[in-house]
Amino acid sequence: MKIAKIKFDGKTSYAKVEDNGYNLIGDKIFGQYAATGTIIPFDKAKLLVPVEPWQIIAIGLNYRQHAIECNMQFPKAPVVFIKTPNTITGPGSDIILPKMAPDCVDYEAELAIIIGRQAKNVTENEAGDYILGYTCSNDVSARDCQLKQDVQWARGKCFDTFAPIGPYIVTGLNGDNLDIKLTLNGQVMQQSNTSDLIFSCKTLVSYISRCMTLYPGSIIMTGTPSGVGMGRNPQVYMKHGDKVCVEIEGIGCLENTVVTEA
Repeated sequence: MKIAKIKFDGKTSYAKVEDNGYNLIGDKIFGQYAATGTIIPFDKAKLLVPVEPWQIIAIGLNYRQHAIECNMQFPKAPVVFIKTPNTITGPGSDIILPKMAPDCVDYEAELAIIIGRQAKNVTENEAGDYILGYTCSNDVSARDCQLKQDVQWARGKCFDTFAPIGPYIVTGLNGDNLDIKLTLNGQVMQQSNTSDLIFSCKTLVSYISRCMTLYPGSIIMTGTPSGVGMGRNPQVYMKHGDKVCVEIEGIGCLENTVVTEA
């Protein structure tokens, strides 16, 4: 099932995405919920950020081919870092190149796990029961801050709008076997499948839950495949006016426009 969060007639609601429009669910998707049968036409609603997490956990170096392009060994355990809530932005919204660091802003197509209920110390066998669904995400990164100027990654990963997510939350998918692609101005830059993940979705949920309690609505960004801008020769970074799309099988396309901070 595809779940959207929409705004219409000054109201917001979750909705099931159907062929003829958005079938309203209400304001809750954690726990019991059901579609109401009230349909809002697609052209009468605006897509919003599908979830507003206060935990955004991200994983570095989690695709085999990405590790190879970075000339790095496969990690023995997940490489965990945090992005802050101010980074979240939604489908159709702008990615802002910050005045402080506008020149080396990179894209990273990622599958994002949406946590459905509180999880602490869960096993890999149990982990699937704590996943509500999946969405597209883009782990936007200022590479100069991340890798050259700072000792650790926080600033380079946490500028405003540096975590677009959407357009939908999709339930019932196998997160470990989905085609994933990123296009920049229509050109394919990243193309892979989540079967190239070093650590599976369930492994990540279990591992992180042993580090911290996960809460409903929290997201885990599972890592990016090869083809990032910093790994190219010559390097390719996003610039004002660029159109970037993260597309994942079964979910859809997360589209954003890149703009320079005013």
